[in-house]
Amino acid sequence: MIDPLEFGLVRWQAKFRSVSLRLGYVGNICWAFLFFSVTRGSSLLPFLGLSSESSIKYHIWLGHLSMVLFSAHTIGFLIHWGMTHQMSQTLQWAHDRVPNVAGEIAIVFAWAIWMTSFSRVRRKMFEVFFYTHHLYALYIFFYLLHVGVVYFCMILPGIFLFLVDRFLRFLQSRRRSSLVSARLLPCDTIELNFCKSQGFNYGPTSVLFINVPSISKLQWHPFTVTSNCNMEPDKLSIVIKTSGSWSRKLFQLLSNSPVDHLKVSVEGPYGSTSSPFLRHESLVLVGGGSGTTPFVSIIREIIFQSQNGNLHVPRVLFICAFRNSTDLAMLDLLLPISVTTTEISKVQLQIEAYVTREIEQPPTESQKLIHTIRFKPDPSDSPITPVLGPNNWLWLGAIISSSFVMFLIFLGIVTRYYIYPKERDNNETYNLSLTTLWDIFLVCGCILVASSAIFLWCKKRNSLHIGKQIQNLEMQTPTSSPGSWFGVGDRELESLPQQSLVQATKVHYGARPDLKKILSECKGSDIGVLVSGPRTMRHEVAKICSSGLVENVHFEAMSFNW
Repeated sequence: MIDPLEFGLVRWQAKFRSVSLRLGYVGNICWAFLFFSVTRGSSLLPFLGLSSESSIKYHIWLGHLSMVLFSAHTIGFLIHWGMTHQMSQTLQWAHDRVPNVAGEIAIVFAWAIWMTSFSRVRRKMFEVFFYTHHLYALYIFFYLLHVGVVYFCMILPGIFLFLVDRFLRFLQSRRRSSLVSARLLPCDTIELNFCKSQGFNYGPTSVLFINVPSISKLQWHPFTVTSNCNMEPDKLSIVIKTSGSWSRKLFQLLSNSPVDHLKVSVEGPYGSTSSPFLRHESLVLVGGGSGTTPFVSIIREIIFQSQNGNLHVPRVLFICAFRNSTDLAMLDLLLPISVTTTEISKVQLQIEAYVTREIEQPPTESQKLIHTIRFKPDPSDSPITPVLGPNNWLWLGAIISSSFVMFLIFLGIVTRYYIYPKERDNNETYNLSLTTLWDIFLVCGCILVASSAIFLWCKKRNSLHIGKQIQNLEMQTPTSSPGSWFGVGDRELESLPQQSLVQATKVHYGARPDLKKILSECKGSDIGVLVSGPRTMRHEVAKICSSGLVENVHFEAMSFNW
């Protein structure tokens, strides 16, 4: 007869194991969606209207949730094995059951990735976060060995799309991009201008990843694209604020020594091609410091759309806060060199700039000059183009469909003519880990073959039409920073477009923007409020918009914290 107390203890232990097991099941469901959000080149994100920043947020949330669940799953089983005196299970790698050792190795890699992904570590020690995050390859490998073929199939769609995207990004990054020029602004900010193929379209606030091998061969950093593909059909520009060790090294490299050519590789740009902000009657753009750069492409898009007389463009109030007057040079990026006074006059643009750490405008003589560096063309460089050419989405669909069909065919052949005879001859189930290894090998092999074949075909086909589109884009070079123009009424300006920009700008020294007062004075039937900058600024604007002080407001925050 079973002791009731012992029976209750056994039943409680069984329930504890069941709960721990189900936590792993739920975590696996989170994993099924984890990789969709970081598949940058997929058409899924633009179809859903998600920006790169929004997709990264979903990835972070799903990553935290899945890690909490997997950690509870692991700790739960360790406790269960300890209660039932089965600690030997921690070293178990049976051929016909889930290998526990593989799961333990996977969770160690996962904890390393998770601990270094929190914002404090990521911002202060980006290199630690960056390099540790690349342990995901080992994490995925041992995780799949642990869960086996059945649960591998559950997360296969996300893993499959991610692997296709990752390999295509690798192929794109092997090409050196044609860097035409660089502008060094007085506020320790760099504008890089690349040559791009005409017809390559991207949306405002798109993100470009760049790698400079002379600084680091492994590090890739994302930056907001500031150019407009319609106004500047053969040029793509990004702005880099020197806020970290990598960007400071780049600034020193360009400013301290003469550079005739700089090798740069790129991935992207990524982002939605739509412009949802155009639907609003008026726009309030709130930016702080380097957070003003995402609004450069938005304002340029509004300038371009204003040329269509039949299309409504919103009124724009641009509120920007800077620490020092030298940062006012960021406003010089708002207008492309090719824009005319007539084009600007069609846009209702008002700029309220705040310099918080200076109480008055510094003397004009103290203003630093903008320094422009033009690079010599290199035959090995090529303009930035879509990784698969003009019909990028069509060829991407061909890669996904052909590689997946190829995987199913080879999987059927291996199962029918290798795995099944082994099971029949030995009268036992084929090794579970080896079956998973076969699946991993076939998935990676089919993706590599299909992607490489279509990529090389597209590269050969596009080279016949595009060729080497390397040209030296002629750019005007301002001799002084716009910071010296603001507040000076009788100064002769170098260009009428910049004069129109100055007339639309009011600079406030020694003050912070009273966002509550400014937003409460905004009137309209449809007001779009976009904010980009420090977290405190974003939270303050969000609180004001949700308080009911401003009617008919639509709030959106852009943090760009990767």
